[in-house]
Amino acid sequence: MTAYPHVQYFLGANSPTGFYSLYDQLLPSEQARAVYILKGGPGCGKSTLMRRVAGWAEESGLETEYILCSGDPDSLDAVVLPRLGAAVVDGTAPHVVEPRCPGAVERYVNLGDCYDVHALRPMREALEGCMRGYKGCYQRAYRCLGAAAEIWEDQRSALLTDQLSQKLARRARGILLREVPRRKGVQPGQVRQRFLEAVTHRGRMALYDTALAQCGRVYELTDGCGLAHELLLPLLTGASAAGFDAVACPDPMAPQRLSHLLIPQLGLAFLSCPPGGSLPGESCRRVRLDAAADREVVRRNRPRLRFAKKVSAALEEEAVASLAQAKAMHDQLEGLYNPHVDFDRVEETARAVWEDLQTLEPR
Repeated sequence: MTAYPHVQYFLGANSPTGFYSLYDQLLPSEQARAVYILKGGPGCGKSTLMRRVAGWAEESGLETEYILCSGDPDSLDAVVLPRLGAAVVDGTAPHVVEPRCPGAVERYVNLGDCYDVHALRPMREALEGCMRGYKGCYQRAYRCLGAAAEIWEDQRSALLTDQLSQKLARRARGILLREVPRRKGVQPGQVRQRFLEAVTHRGRMALYDTALAQCGRVYELTDGCGLAHELLLPLLTGASAAGFDAVACPDPMAPQRLSHLLIPQLGLAFLSCPPGGSLPGESCRRVRLDAAADREVVRRNRPRLRFAKKVSAALEEEAVASLAQAKAMHDQLEGLYNPHVDFDRVEETARAVWEDLQTLEPR
């Protein structure tokens, strides 16, 4: 039986503009054969069902990708089974998944039927009170992240000169010549987008182990000013042009820019980490992106940079505190619902989904 690496990503991020979704990247449409969209409110067993299906899939020797919830990384938002072209996903807000071919590919699974509605009706006022406070915490978190991102962008723009962009592009070309074999007449590689890190109620959380499980060679990019994108974009373009599939990982604080890049076919990863931080395990090379900036530009802007780092860090801490409050309220909400959920029925539904998945032949 093939042993697959333990792979976890995020497909949603708490970003400066609100919840940022990559759920349209769950499975390539041409590969999707069965997508189960779970519907139901808090505490109804969505994450429980997904963990059951994922466990059975792993026991059967299937490659299994876990999609964690950025609001609560201990909870699942989706499970992807690439060899089956299948996925089970939480389709409730904010990670809404719209079916492209209902019935033939996507099907809804209503876990709301597992609620004891007669027991819940008298609890309406308490339930609605929890929901209002929960949403308010997220709104405050997003405002803090938005302010932090504005200051962070000011810091980045102070350093990112045309000369620095050209310098990092040259560095990327050198890495491509050394690390990526040239191949002619090949189709461009497929690019998947996944968040490798997220701003959570515990603070920033990076799933470095996912990258290290797939890639034995790692470039550690020391990046305290958001410069990694200037190096990673040409690396992604070059690897894809050479026919290699890649996982492009945006920065949750600036989803339009890359923060990490994985090329599993080459066992090669480029992982950003802040100054003073380090990756688990050994990196094959370390690239100090901050040191690549023009020294005179850094000297001239040093007070501005110090201010930006201090204030953006404080704002991000406030956002994390609000996310922690939201998590506590959501736990309270689930605590109200859980006693009134028929988890035997959730188990039966999970088994029905798994039995249906077993009718698909692995590719």
